[in-house]
Amino acid sequence: MRREMSAGVLLALVLLIPAAPAAAQAETPGLDAACQTVERKLYKDIRELVTIDLDTATDVEVRVVANQILAAVKADSLPLLPRVMQERLDGTADDLRAFLKKGMQSAWTTGLRISVGRTMTGAGANVDAAAQKVLDKGTIDAYLTYLNEGLYAARALDCASQPTPTTSATPSATPTTAPVPTPSAGPDTPGGNGGGLPLTGADAATVAGVGGALLLLGGAGYLIGRRRRSRFVA
Repeated sequence: MRREMSAGVLLALVLLIPAAPAAAQAETPGLDAACQTVERKLYKDIRELVTIDLDTATDVEVRVVANQILAAVKADSLPLLPRVMQERLDGTADDLRAFLKKGMQSAWTTGLRISVGRTMTGAGANVDAAAQKVLDKGTIDAYLTYLNEGLYAARALDCASQPTPTTSATPSATPTTAPVPTPSAGPDTPGGNGGGLPLTGADAATVAGVGGALLLLGGAGYLIGRRRRSRFVA
């Protein structure tokens, strides 16, 4: 019975305890690694979620805070801390309280550092320099400032320095005049056998004269031959 009451109280506290102001911040547009406009990701400052005195708070209150922190770091896709926090939630109340007081900040710092390092993969010169500067500082505040603001400012500089792609003009094709096909003269085409031109004008008159002379010569030869044949018979 006591366990059921504790679970009910835990659920009520989760709903009533306000989230950190960082969670309520509206995400503003930024550029991703491909220089595309996206909604920027805001990493939450989980220290603002610890609104109780961990030394005097009840076990239920400690567990509520731990669950809120777990939800926040999962939403941020933060490495390391979500797994470690879940392990403490599955353990005893004393272990969870001790982790929130001492171990949580160390795991959180490591997770933030890993997240900063990931932004350097394939990044431009400005992002690389800004990330390296933050890693050299090694503080939680520096990590959060970079991930929420500095990364996007440096990325904007890198994207602005990229050469603008130029579209080469496609040379216009020179219009060519298609050859006009010459119809070949077929058998039915007048004036030619398979493509010859018809005879007209002076050429036609010459051919006609030659033809008439040949006819006359042929007729004379026929008459001479017939006369000789008649004499031979007589």
